Amino acid sequence: MPYITIASSDANSVQLHYQDFGNGRPVVLIHGWPLSGRTWEPQISPLVEAGFRVIAYDRRGFGASSQPWTGYDYDILSQDLYALLTELALKNATLVGFSMGGGEVARYIGRYGSQSIRSAVFAAAVPPSLFKSAGNPEGTVTEQDIQAKEAAVLGDRLAFLDEFTQKFFSDSSGKLLVSEAQREYARMIAAFASAKGTHDCIGAFSRTDFRADLQKINVPTLVIHGDSDQIVPIEVSGARTHQVVKGSELHVIRNGPHGCNLSHADEFNQALIAFLKAH
Repeated sequence: MPYITIASSDANSVQLHYQDFGNGRPVVLIHGWPLSGRTWEPQISPLVEAGFRVIAYDRRGFGASSQPWTGYDYDILSQDLYALLTELALKNATLVGFSMGGGEVARYIGRYGSQSIRSAVFAAAVPPSLFKSAGNPEGTVTEQDIQAKEAAVLGDRLAFLDEFTQKFFSDSSGKLLVSEAQREYARMIAAFASAKGTHDCIGAFSRTDFRADLQKINVPTLVIHGDSDQIVPIEVSGARTHQVVKGSELHVIRNGPHGCNLSHADEFNQALIAFLKAH
């Protein structure tokens, strides 16, 4: 399996696993929490068949990548993404961030600019800012919410993941919109992630404010979000990102849950590929 190696200040290097398929313009897929690049399976073949080079990597701590004890804040995670693009010499790339992965897209452009980036896609993504505060009254996540989720992961991570994946693929009525086998597969992927990384990423995607990063985005941008997302509600995330990023396009998946790239794969892929071909 292909890896890139990232040097660490504590002398313990981190290996990031990635998959690289197809030819043409590069599309980099950045997965959500607490999953891995495997969750992009419904997108990889259609993208390759549409003429794109597809790179899907596992965030540190997840999938087949190293599981270090530290490094789960967005500055380091975006640095990992920068290392991947640099190692593979990717130019004119589209960054597609799902859920937590949308934070890497925003922070990457906020820190490194868009010189190598052709376009950006935020799919059911956490930006602009989930944390509710005086400066961000539109947020819906409180410190109490974060601590409760962290405690649940520390107390019985597998029980938490079982409940989480149910909500991940269900609409607002609680109806599961994928097969039980698919839900179980996602739970299994998450079960083998780093327990420490799973815990630490909660604070990262819940507390990080990406509003300043979004204002620096100057490339064509697509926002895809389900209007029945029970994990990252569209009102606090996708709709606001669309407002902040000038000229961005918004595609709303009707009755789409958080895991809309699987539950509504055909619609998701059509919207994504149409955007890529137009820009």
